[in-house]
Amino acid sequence: MEVKSMNTTATMISLLFLIGVVASEDPYRFFEWHVAYGNISPLGVTQQGILINGKFPGPDIVSVTNDNLIINVFNHLDEPFLVSWSGIENMKNSYQDGVYGTTCPIPPGKNYTYALRVKDQIGSFYYFPSLGFHKAAGGFGAIRIYSRPKIPVPFPAPADDYTVLIGDWYNTNHKDLRTQLDNGGTLPLPDGILINGRGSDATVNVEPGKTYRLRISNVGLQNSLNFRIQNHMMTLVEVEGTHTVQTAFSSLDVHVGQSYSVLITADQPAKDYYIVVSSRFTSKILTTTGVLHYSNSAGPVSGPIPDGPNQLNWSLDQAGSIKTNLTASGPRPNPQGSYHYGMIKVTRTIRLANSVGNINGKQRYAVNSASFYPAETPLKLADYFKIDGVYRPGSIPDQPTYGAMFPVTSVMQTDYKAFVEIVFENWEDIIQSWHFDGYSFYVVGMELGKWSADSRKVYNLNDAVSRCTVQVYPKSWTAIYISLDNVGMWNLRSESWERQYLGQQFYMRVYTTSTSLRDEYLIPKNALLCGKASGFNVSEVRDNDQYWEIKNNIFQ
Repeated sequence: MEVKSMNTTATMISLLFLIGVVASEDPYRFFEWHVAYGNISPLGVTQQGILINGKFPGPDIVSVTNDNLIINVFNHLDEPFLVSWSGIENMKNSYQDGVYGTTCPIPPGKNYTYALRVKDQIGSFYYFPSLGFHKAAGGFGAIRIYSRPKIPVPFPAPADDYTVLIGDWYNTNHKDLRTQLDNGGTLPLPDGILINGRGSDATVNVEPGKTYRLRISNVGLQNSLNFRIQNHMMTLVEVEGTHTVQTAFSSLDVHVGQSYSVLITADQPAKDYYIVVSSRFTSKILTTTGVLHYSNSAGPVSGPIPDGPNQLNWSLDQAGSIKTNLTASGPRPNPQGSYHYGMIKVTRTIRLANSVGNINGKQRYAVNSASFYPAETPLKLADYFKIDGVYRPGSIPDQPTYGAMFPVTSVMQTDYKAFVEIVFENWEDIIQSWHFDGYSFYVVGMELGKWSADSRKVYNLNDAVSRCTVQVYPKSWTAIYISLDNVGMWNLRSESWERQYLGQQFYMRVYTTSTSLRDEYLIPKNALLCGKASGFNVSEVRDNDQYWEIKNNIFQ
């Protein structure tokens, strides 16, 4: 439920002081979400799903650049719950990130109000439940951030704008899947693929001659997926907040955790056409179909379902063709190409190698041999309250160790405003997908084989796409450049949910000695406390003078 306005200015100010200052005069959008179990049957088998306001998938969040999103989440489940916001950078405010390293879970029967600001962002993203294996039961939905009215967009306004959430799916209850992993097992091949929560018959309605925007996000648990529409080309226009060079594709690989925007034109004879989603790089290809329905359709879908690509090199070539549109505006009126990332000196190189192994006889995954185990206290709260013994900065090496896997609450220490090269090295024979909370980064290189210093010769230092989730192909590497301009504790994780759950993640502590509110916001006054932080009180440091100083000087 979205509430358009509040009754009084006094009520607004009270809310701002409750959750901590959010922003200046940019619009506020208020949401009230009730998270509860409900019966769903996406693949024809009745199972317990996680619904938001009775919906599976959950409701779209529709916003505009710089909007303030106030989202009051009520947890009606029988276990703690958290929502995270994939691609929302939460500038200077990792307290709102909604992962266990930064935020205490919402207890059953309780609520928590998130205060987000989509500062200097546009594009297509999604939200999801971050604890345990809740994501396997639902609780996810789309996020749209439109450009402000005066900011030019590099394509005409479409006739309509559709959310397309795709993902692999299990008929097994999420608690049983979690227990399977806790007992040392692994997940089997999923039971199927969903399009907008349906195993078949998802429909996109179009009128002949008109152009439509599809915002496609892979919200699944494990698998890369290929998306295509029978007899229709798709023009790629945006990737996770970056306007791209407009390239036409007959099909598009969407790796787990990724989001794309494409334009399609209803320029074919009036009938219905297959929308097809199939798995990539799996031993058995899973496929589901939906329908592109013309308003004047003369008949149902017909003909063979169009085949998808089956070669790794096809996917690699497509990834290399996705580039930033340098002349287009992003969230601000200046061209996206005005930031010359390729001319900035790299101050640190971090190499990250994923691996699989066993700890105490159970399957685990690791980054640079460090297999992540969560602490009972969120790491960001341990920082704020100066609680010893929760984690140790530097507990994960920044280079591959080639050694035995070890258990640790892994945190990598980095410097605020450093410009860093990160190389993801995948020595395994399966595809990887990595996401970095709080950031977008430039994908400067992606090649088969092992990375070396000479690999930098093939880096794209001009128009690499900027995004927040990137794939690493089997026996391959991917390199990114990133400016660490967002102070906080940020999760860097595998988007394969089994691997993430069993240790293939860590937190990057982007640190400064400064205590200025220009660098990092204060802990929210409504912050939930848990673990070793339970006995503390959130500091009462905000007074009216400080509030107005923040309001007038920082958020402009």
